[in-house]
Amino acid sequence: MATSSILPAHPVFAVQRAADRATYDHGWLLTSHSFSFAEYYDPQNINWGALRVFNDDRVAPGQGFPTHPHRDMEIVTYVLSGQLEHRDSIGNHGVVEAGGVQYMSAGVGVRHSEFNHSNTDELHFLQMWVLPGQTGGEPTYGQVDFDPRQRHNQWLAVASGRESVDAAVELTQDAALLVSRLENVELRHTFEPGRLGFLFVADGGIDAEAFNEHDELSGSVSLSAGDGVRLAGITRLRLQGTGEAVLWDVPRLRDDAND
Repeated sequence: MATSSILPAHPVFAVQRAADRATYDHGWLLTSHSFSFAEYYDPQNINWGALRVFNDDRVAPGQGFPTHPHRDMEIVTYVLSGQLEHRDSIGNHGVVEAGGVQYMSAGVGVRHSEFNHSNTDELHFLQMWVLPGQTGGEPTYGQVDFDPRQRHNQWLAVASGRESVDAAVELTQDAALLVSRLENVELRHTFEPGRLGFLFVADGGIDAEAFNEHDELSGSVSLSAGDGVRLAGITRLRLQGTGEAVLWDVPRLRDDAND
């Protein structure tokens, strides 16, 4: 498939401000796309390695997405506030609370709907799609509730297909999703050589610094809610501030440049 951009040999520290995302207000849905999705298409912004979709969605009370199909995609939905109700064609039905995660591996195909379970409160969630490590197979679904203490001032591994990272949600892709609620502390993450990163700030304000393999500063920035950073050629990421950080650690695709 197409790649998001040419990945050069030198480190990448590319900031995408919240206002630079593709944002659409449908009345019942306010959605912002970090990558090409639906009516937004940019051939230079299709994906970042195995990370294909990163949508920031706010859904009005009682509204939602009617039944629609998916195939060969791993979908992780992280609820920031409100209640997300899910139904699918393989018999699953559940409500995911704030701080919880819904996971679906579409496999050979599945149809599902997603609605705001509340008739009074807005639903806010991040929906993220990762290209699967293997195609086909039977579709699967799961949801996990986390204790807020699990992500307080530390990384919580929400989903992972990496042998070195244990998580409640198992992916088929060699990728990992980490989240943390920082309260004026410093937090770090180390990338193995050749890996890509995508950092997103869901709320608050967080300062980010990235270092290359020689431990030289490759970039630094102050981030606010809705801002993101794409990382390549980075071995160490350092965060400090107060807010919600979401981090993907993903592999390059075989057709990415310089592999």
